[in-house]
Amino acid sequence: MALPPPDPQFVLRGTSAAVHTLHFSCGGQEPDVPLLFSGSENGLIHIWNLKTRRVDTALDGHGRNSVYCVETMGSKDRLLSQGRDQRICLWDLAEGRMSVMDSVFTENVGFCRCSLLKVAQGRWLMAMASKALEEVQVLELPSKMSVCTLKPGVGAKLGMPMCLKLWQLSCGSQPLLLAGYEDGSVVLWNLSMGKALSQLICHQEPVMSLDFDLEKTKGISGSSEKVLSIWSLDEQQNLQVYKTHKLVNAGISDITIRPDKKILATAGWDHRIRIFGWKKMKPLAVLDYHTATVHCVSFSDHKQPSERLLAAGSKDHRISIWSIYTQT
Repeated sequence: MALPPPDPQFVLRGTSAAVHTLHFSCGGQEPDVPLLFSGSENGLIHIWNLKTRRVDTALDGHGRNSVYCVETMGSKDRLLSQGRDQRICLWDLAEGRMSVMDSVFTENVGFCRCSLLKVAQGRWLMAMASKALEEVQVLELPSKMSVCTLKPGVGAKLGMPMCLKLWQLSCGSQPLLLAGYEDGSVVLWNLSMGKALSQLICHQEPVMSLDFDLEKTKGISGSSEKVLSIWSLDEQQNLQVYKTHKLVNAGISDITIRPDKKILATAGWDHRIRIFGWKKMKPLAVLDYHTATVHCVSFSDHKQPSERLLAAGSKDHRISIWSIYTQT
């Protein structure tokens, strides 16, 4: 008999608004406090101490506009946040500071999260949806120099970029970008050539979220439909549909593959978090706690598998924290 799904290990309350993005910082070498960063619809970024399960700091840098992307840059003292005020802020949190060091004005009205890739010590690439409807701009940080602008070919009609994932096979190899678009396509871009290498229609509706496993060169995407699309990249860098997985209820807000590539989690419009085995897409659990849409899911970067956590943020103002399948 299958075991019943577990309850959350604990729940974080106190954002007073829908939670749109989550990011862990737990994997440091130093015996530091594990942290969880959350971004909310009321424009606040909360830094949660996972030992006390309370907010250590609340950052306010987006003029009360919804925050939908938060990520650390190499250390928990360097933070990037993106909000509906069309700004991406770079924060310095060292020694108790709470200051925005720099910001980038995106001029983009959508809610496509930017993507970061570390390319050298202290140097990052950042891809973001641009002012022009279908374009993606790639900048180098911290210089903010433009690397390239990725424009679909004439007559491509992809619509707006909805989700982005920068990656490279190994340090020093060509950075590539996977982008999910409004027309349901996933496109692989070569940044140095500034051109599309491959395009695949994965969904009938806009691609809401995607993640990619560069070891298996296999990715997954979700949309507002009842289908998860699993696709792969062959040696010629062509995208191909690998298989699809039918869902019970429509609508996926977020997908994330755990860093060890064993399992993945989806955030559902049906208030549920679903866990799958990544190898064969075997459904493992349905986590049913939230009372509204789950907007985001994130796995912790703990070094010890037994300490690994999954966090989910919802429209119901709560963040549920789960400990599941930590032994595999």
